[in-house]
Amino acid sequence: MSRPRRTVPLALTALLALMLVPATSAAGAPPVQREQVGTRISENIPAPPAALLERLNRYQNTRGANFAGWSGNDAILVTTRFGETNQVHRVAQPMGMREQITFYREPTVAVQAQPGRGGFVFGKDEGGSEFWQLYRYDLATREAMRITDGGRSRNEAPLWSHDGTQVAFTSTMRNGRDSDIWIQASDSAPRNVLSQGGTWFATDFSRDGRKLLVQRTVSINETYPGELDLATGRLTMFPVDGGKAAFGPFRYAPDGKGAYYTSDEGTEFRTLRYHAPGMAKPIMLSSGISWDVTGVDIADDGKHLVFATNEDGIGKLHLRTLPDHREVALPDLPVGVIGGFGFSPDGTRIAVTLNTATSPSDVHVIDIAARTLTRWTQSEVGGLDTSRFVAPSLVRYESFDGLSVPAFYYRPANVPEGRKLPVVIQIHGGPEAQAFPSFSPSIQYLVNEMGIAVLVPNVRGSSGYGKTYLQLDNGFKRKDSVKDIGALLDWIAAQPELDASRVGVSGGSYGGYMVLATMVDYPERIAAGINVVGISNFVTFLEATESYRRDLRRVEYGDERDPAMRAFMQEIAPLNNAGRIAAPLFVAQGANDPRVPISEADQIVRAVRANGRDVWYLVFTDEGHGFAKKGNADWFNAATMMFWQRHLLAE
Repeated sequence: MSRPRRTVPLALTALLALMLVPATSAAGAPPVQREQVGTRISENIPAPPAALLERLNRYQNTRGANFAGWSGNDAILVTTRFGETNQVHRVAQPMGMREQITFYREPTVAVQAQPGRGGFVFGKDEGGSEFWQLYRYDLATREAMRITDGGRSRNEAPLWSHDGTQVAFTSTMRNGRDSDIWIQASDSAPRNVLSQGGTWFATDFSRDGRKLLVQRTVSINETYPGELDLATGRLTMFPVDGGKAAFGPFRYAPDGKGAYYTSDEGTEFRTLRYHAPGMAKPIMLSSGISWDVTGVDIADDGKHLVFATNEDGIGKLHLRTLPDHREVALPDLPVGVIGGFGFSPDGTRIAVTLNTATSPSDVHVIDIAARTLTRWTQSEVGGLDTSRFVAPSLVRYESFDGLSVPAFYYRPANVPEGRKLPVVIQIHGGPEAQAFPSFSPSIQYLVNEMGIAVLVPNVRGSSGYGKTYLQLDNGFKRKDSVKDIGALLDWIAAQPELDASRVGVSGGSYGGYMVLATMVDYPERIAAGINVVGISNFVTFLEATESYRRDLRRVEYGDERDPAMRAFMQEIAPLNNAGRIAAPLFVAQGANDPRVPISEADQIVRAVRANGRDVWYLVFTDEGHGFAKKGNADWFNAATMMFWQRHLLAE
């Protein structure tokens, strides 16, 4: 059984500091200067100047609000931050006060409102370990009760029964490795209802609470749906057209005789379908939309179904009547990204999180009959003039093999004639993720305050562009995605307003690997790079990542136990090619990261320094896969801006 990583106590941070990269330097490299303040350990990073902190402060004090469910017909739950981390708040009317309900140092995640009971379930870990524990919160008593084992397991994806009496969730409680399905009812102990091995999730309860729709996830491209009888434990798997496909949301129809689900069976994108016993083939409800359906909700009164599509990074919302599937017009929504959404208990309204490139996430409510859109939250933007925020344009460029690669291009306004702009390429993680034109205070600061252009590509392997595009970087094709960045460098060189001699790359997780690989493959074309919680060697990464996710990552990256694949991984590892990294490097890491362990950061820092290169290294001992606490994120952002100032703007 794997052991959970725990937050490092403050008294032990000195010991951790000794375990980090030794404070020595190779001949020719600057000496390593280490500073430890609280949970922050930094090496070779100068103190951010007061002027920078003052300029950056307003951008870092923007916040967003995300829909987490209805609390009765007249109030909603949202997650937002008023201190260090996102917590649960209740809003009782449009633009009303955000009443804070939870008060934890760690962020609350996976918040799900309890139907008809005036409460909610939420998850919380310690120090970014991702060993989330689940809690049931009672709004009447204002008390939270932990329903999982207290830290020895990873618990996620809670799902309420329609009457609010049971909550299903995915947990590794049984053996620390497999993700089973458990159910907790009332104040009783949770019980294991499905333990087939692998990774399973519950997607919907039947209306009577006796059956559960479930899915086994092998990879983003391979999912197997089924139905579990909770009384007998009998699991019935549904047939998959073609034997292998990806499934998304899977919900019972209101009459219980069929199901609505998304699938890419026989199609390039995940389309919304309806199927019932006796039907020769499913009804395709989104066949005219050549993009993925990303979310589905069905009203409790059974009269409407709403679904969202991701169309070239832009979210669209669609409403249908049930059971006849007639399209219902909705009010115009802002052009942007759609987050969580859901019907009110009486089925008359839809709450939805909306985010645009120039405004953070906020919750709006659609009145179906009146066809109106009402804003319920308006999050702070640090007192900034939002009219100065820059929205990106969508560009496409041709890669080495003719593939068209999309990218969002943020261009500073009012650029003096003849001035060439430095560029930051920001690469998303995953790799099966997607960059969206969503609000980013860091990008707005780079563009508005520093005059740096930002390009955010969706290289091959990104989701959202069809299953063929998604698989173009798997296994032995790994370096083809790096070549997509090489082609973007060519595109930059062809733009008269961009300075190809001042290009920085930044990315986190898999995006961190892409940063390192780009610096290895194009050393003469990269001026600086920032790697956040990134992979430096797929072999050592796969051997050290938590056991519950290892097989899932092998599907994407390849199996390091296979000799040919292992040799390939060693050949392309940035760690083994660190001598080619010539540009300044900044590495940032959370000490408790269960996905990309701190050893991946330590070894690349050590290797680059051994070649006489200077590396900034930043570690937070109370963080995991990214920086969830505001104070930590603020310090990292200030160091980031200093790094770009020094290496992209200094004359």
